[in-house]
Amino acid sequence: MTHAVARLRQTRLAASTKPFNARGSSLVRCDGCRLPASHCVCAWRPTVPTRAGMCLLMGDIESLKPSNTGWLIADVVPDTFAFGWSRTQPDPGFVALLADPAWQPVVVFPGDLVEPERVVSDLSGLSCAAPGAAASGAVVPGPRPLFVLLDGTWTEARKMFRKSPHLQALPVLSLDPGHASTYRLRRSQFDHHFCTAEVAAMCLHMAGDEAAAAALSAWLHVFSHHYLRCRQNQPPDTGSEAHAQLGHAA
Repeated sequence: MTHAVARLRQTRLAASTKPFNARGSSLVRCDGCRLPASHCVCAWRPTVPTRAGMCLLMGDIESLKPSNTGWLIADVVPDTFAFGWSRTQPDPGFVALLADPAWQPVVVFPGDLVEPERVVSDLSGLSCAAPGAAASGAVVPGPRPLFVLLDGTWTEARKMFRKSPHLQALPVLSLDPGHASTYRLRRSQFDHHFCTAEVAAMCLHMAGDEAAAAALSAWLHVFSHHYLRCRQNQPPDTGSEAHAQLGHAA
C-alpha cells in the first residue's frame, strides 16, 4: 500500500507546472524505492510495529528528491504522516493531527535555538512516556508519542520552525546523539547535522521502539549503499551486516 510520503510526492507532482529534474532523472526508477531496477532495495524493506508515530513536515520539493530519507521512515514506521509545509496555508490534516488526543506531539529541534522552558531532553516528563512498554508489547494507556520532524535543508527547517504557529505551543525535543552523522547522500558542513531518518531512529530508540530503531538504521544504510553504488556505476554489495539484519523477502 502507498505510504504517506509517496502520496505527498504524487500530490506535489500533480501540482507542478514543470518537471522536477533531480540528478539521474533520466533513469527509470522503481516506484517502491526510487532506485533503478539494477539497485532496487525493495526486497529488504522492513515494516515494524511501533507505539510511536512520525509526522513529517516537508519542504516544498523534499518529497520529490530521490535521496529523501523521510520516505525511508514511512517504509518502516506504519503510523507515518507527511504534509507539505506552507507558511500561510497549513494543511488542515496537519492541524487536526496535532490536536488529536490519541497523540502527544513533540517537535524535534535543537534546544539551543529554543526558549529553555519548551525544551525536553527525553519523554519522561510528557504524558506519552512509557519506558519499556513498547519493547515488552504491553498495552499502554494514554496518548502515543508523535515526533514532528522538519524534513528539508537546515535553512528550510529553521524557517518551518520559526514560521509555523501550530508548532509554537508544542514541547521541543532536543537530541544529544554523541556521535557524528554517517549520512553520505548529501553534503553538510556540520557533523552534527543528521538526516531525517537518523533523527527518526534516535527518536524511536528514545520511545522504546528498539526493533524499529534498529530496522530503520539498517534500512538507511542499505538504501544509502545501493544509492551510492548506482551513482558510481558499481553493483551493490548485498553481503553487508545491514543487509543480513533486514533479511531478504524475495
